[in-house]
Amino acid sequence: MKRSISFFILLMSLVAFAPGMAMAATDKSDYTPEQALTYSQAAIGRTLANYAFTDSHGKVVTMADFLGKPLVVSFIYTSCADSCPIITQTLADAAASARDALGDDSFSVISIGFDSAADSPDRMRYFATQQGIDVADWKFLSGDLPSMVGLAENLGFIFYASPKGYDHLSQVTVLDGKGVVYRQVYGQTFELPLLVEPLKELVFGTPTPFASVGDLIKKVRLFCTIYDPAQDRYRFDYSIFIQLFVGTLIVGGMLIFVLREWVRIFKARRRKPGPSSHRQSSA
Repeated sequence: MKRSISFFILLMSLVAFAPGMAMAATDKSDYTPEQALTYSQAAIGRTLANYAFTDSHGKVVTMADFLGKPLVVSFIYTSCADSCPIITQTLADAAASARDALGDDSFSVISIGFDSAADSPDRMRYFATQQGIDVADWKFLSGDLPSMVGLAENLGFIFYASPKGYDHLSQVTVLDGKGVVYRQVYGQTFELPLLVEPLKELVFGTPTPFASVGDLIKKVRLFCTIYDPAQDRYRFDYSIFIQLFVGTLIVGGMLIFVLREWVRIFKARRRKPGPSSHRQSSA
């Protein structure tokens, strides 16, 4: 049900563009919801371009600085009073659950202020404080309009000016450690697995199964870290080890039984006198 609601929110996130708002950042304002979704999905498999931005403390960073582990990207604007805070809080909850399941430094998150005229480092820092975000691997970035438009196109994100400020896709993008778009997550609110599952695949997935002990451990964690809907969190499922242990005992017991029977029959055949022994006894 939540997934259907999230998709509906995506489809309703694009409304009529007001020509009076001259600062349109893109020319996608006339897209139908289906076209917007197609445009967003087309970014999957695309490599992240190395744009430069400024973090909330005034430090210049590039997209290359985030390579090496999965990256979650969210676009917001600081004067947004409705959807952006909701998206950020939903992302914060999902990211916290993902860190509990995958590790504290297993991935990075960036929130990018796409209103380049207003979303200064100070405004982004204030927005982060308002949302209660104080995580080392979560950066709030500002940038100039060309970089913002370029990155938005790179990641399949649509935003444009409207009478209420901006209209935009409710979208969170997941990239792999090489900067390739891996998954798009839609909706102001979304279920935890929609974000955590792709991150789990990227963090624990290995190209060559069991190539090392580390790969084996990652594979075990990939299949044993499961979502518990009753508690709305991820946990490590030990039942698979219990099942393997019980299965091993059953198979081992059967093998021991078969082996003992085979030995018994073999010994019985060796003790059984042959025809020549009977003839000698008769003589």
